[in-house]
Amino acid sequence: MKKDLTRQQYLDLYYFMRLNRGVEDTMVKLFRQNKIVGGLYSSLGQEGISVGSAYALEKKDWLAPMIRNIGALLVKGVPPRDVFMQHMAKYDSPTKGKDGTSHFGDLDNLHIVSPISMLGDLIPVMAGVAIAGRYLGQKIVTMTWIGDGGSSTGVFHEGLNFAATQKAPFVLILENNLWAYSTPVRRQVPLENLADRAKAYGIASYIVDGNDVVAMYKTAKEAVDRARAGEGPILIEAKTFRRMGHAQHDPAEYVPKDMRAYWEARDPILLYEKFLTSEKLLDTKGKKEIDDKIDALLQKERDFAESSPMPPAEFAAEGVYCTGDDCHKVQAKWERDMREVMPPKSSVPAVWTVEGFGAGKGSSGGIAPIHFGDTSATTEKAENEERLAPKSPPKTIAKKKSAKTATVAAGSRKARR
Repeated sequence: MKKDLTRQQYLDLYYFMRLNRGVEDTMVKLFRQNKIVGGLYSSLGQEGISVGSAYALEKKDWLAPMIRNIGALLVKGVPPRDVFMQHMAKYDSPTKGKDGTSHFGDLDNLHIVSPISMLGDLIPVMAGVAIAGRYLGQKIVTMTWIGDGGSSTGVFHEGLNFAATQKAPFVLILENNLWAYSTPVRRQVPLENLADRAKAYGIASYIVDGNDVVAMYKTAKEAVDRARAGEGPILIEAKTFRRMGHAQHDPAEYVPKDMRAYWEARDPILLYEKFLTSEKLLDTKGKKEIDDKIDALLQKERDFAESSPMPPAEFAAEGVYCTGDDCHKVQAKWERDMREVMPPKSSVPAVWTVEGFGAGKGSSGGIAPIHFGDTSATTEKAENEERLAPKSPPKTIAKKKSAKTATVAAGSRKARR
């Protein structure tokens, strides 16, 4: 880690990582008290990735989290109470109790797209959001995350190819945490570095230590800046380790003990605390102030969440489908003169030229000359004229043949006489 951020930036990264872990520790307690109704997925040991990458975004930028990216939500401004209530399916939650996990977003204020359970599907979605933002003149960048296992899905490749061909201002964080549920990465991908997958689509990629939050932030910031400048999508592979099972129900007994011990010693928060202390950015007093601030916040947010009522039974049939403007109004937010991307300014002639094949026009523009190989223009002109020359009517040919046939027949009769 190098000391070249501001003191406040360093402390922000520390605060959000600590808050990320505190939120998840609180939810583990709620889960064990049967107050969380859905699944619970831990990002223990991966906090540096979510926090460092999301911290590189501007307020106007968009993100779409996955199940282990609570830290990104906190950085974006989601209060812990929303995370608690969402998992407890409370009526005051963002989805009014209709979902028991992390499927919620905020399109109007925080620019958060809800997670999609089908792994990889967020990639084309966020590529589309990025392209739409560019079209509207918003100068935004979009970001989402995917795991090592999710990078083997078809839509990962389809979405990344789409983003690449469109040069979408999009950053994809590939969290290589070494396990796709219970399958080790070496048994699912024949690559040492998953960042190499970017080569197939002609886009840039980075490899970063996901347990180094400063390195994560700097790498993501560079990628975001490049994407915003028009360089197209960028893939970042963050090397890390999933220290818990796939979810709370999974004890992860398939993970070798020595592997777990190695990565526990590389805890991103402990590593970062050592750095902050060595650089005199954090002392015992400052650490206690942050601890007290987080503890007070989490207690207040948990109390609010537990006091929130469960949704009434009759609400189950409401709000299932969007019914239009009375549900929520979807309207383009133009930040440029829309005439720039509308006809006639955006129009281009319907004419194309392909080397070796001449020029083509629209159906109303006549016949296009076509060249094949070394065919000369003179030969081609003669061939076209011959092809287009009017042919003799079939009836005339038939009459000539009939006359000839009659003459031959007359001669035959004379010979017989």
